[in-house]
Amino acid sequence: MLRSLFAGISGLRSHQTMLDVTGNNIANVNTTGFKASAVQFQDSLSQLLRNSMMPQTNLGGQNPAQVGLGVQVAGISTNFASGAPQPTGVPTDLMIAGDGFFVVRSGGETLYTRNGGFSFDASGKLVSADGALVQGWTARDGAIVPGQGVGDITLPVGALSPAAATTTARVTGNLPSGAAVGDTLVRDIKTYDAQGTETSMRLTFTRTTAGWDVTDAAGARTPLAFTDGKQAGASSIVSGGITVDLSAVTGFADVSDVAIKEQNGKPAGTLSSYALTNDGSLVGTFSNGDTEVLARIALAGFVNPGGLEKTGSSQFRPSGNSGQPTLGQAGTDGLGGIISGALEMSNVDLSQEFTNLIVAQRGFQANARIITTSDEVLQELTNLKR
Repeated sequence: MLRSLFAGISGLRSHQTMLDVTGNNIANVNTTGFKASAVQFQDSLSQLLRNSMMPQTNLGGQNPAQVGLGVQVAGISTNFASGAPQPTGVPTDLMIAGDGFFVVRSGGETLYTRNGGFSFDASGKLVSADGALVQGWTARDGAIVPGQGVGDITLPVGALSPAAATTTARVTGNLPSGAAVGDTLVRDIKTYDAQGTETSMRLTFTRTTAGWDVTDAAGARTPLAFTDGKQAGASSIVSGGITVDLSAVTGFADVSDVAIKEQNGKPAGTLSSYALTNDGSLVGTFSNGDTEVLARIALAGFVNPGGLEKTGSSQFRPSGNSGQPTLGQAGTDGLGGIISGALEMSNVDLSQEFTNLIVAQRGFQANARIITTSDEVLQELTNLKR
């Protein structure tokens, strides 16, 4: 049989594969996190009709004469270029701006994906659209412990931020030097005990001939002296076990804005809201105004992402040529940052894919023509018998 007949068949098969890959790319043009593929062709074996010859004294050299036996698919590569961001406004929709993959656990297997369409399920676990569990590190006392293994990320609904007793406070502002002797200024601030019970600390500032006195609720009086508006006396007092910093208080004329600005105590609080930051941290906000890191999403990097195997659901698994995953925090070790409230669109270029369709179609037609022509040649051979 003619070699061209089988070469045409190999061309049909290869271009059919190209059509299949291109069709799959177009079908996933709106699939979140999808990465387009491309077919690479290579020629098949070649039959040697004549060996090469070296130049001789009275005869020049000759090149080898070979006839190719068709085409075959050398490989199907995946394009891991980033897709365009699609804002959604949903805080659990995440996009990786740069390299890296989200780590998910599905059916006991660890997989990797660029599809960040996540949500919290009824048990508070962060999951993908198909129920795969997003992996990361859980914080302990508001901090991620270095070296701990990854696990499921859970939003601790009903979590408490413990109360803290007030131990320090800070007074700022100005005591007017022009005030009459005996004038008083009373300032109060909320404070808390170790159980979070709200109390109040009162300081009374009284103008004296030498400057000002500050009196606490227990009646302890401390003089404050000023030189050219700046303190020259005590810079702190202790009232009810609370150290009050007075170093920022001044004594210039006319301005009267002294106030107790800060204290470090707080009541107990419950989790009221959460947010995801660009380093993948799940930060909780509590009703007492406290903020605390609850967990951090892990990202994975590969030496050769092109070696990953597609498993469906926009997920990948490592292969022998992808290398082992390296886990890390977003924004470190070459991993991209995380954008909350957006998804990564498919990186399929429709203009390129439709062009590939035309190329594949014409290639298929040309190879079909080879088979037709070869058949006509065989028909002529069989007609010689007539």
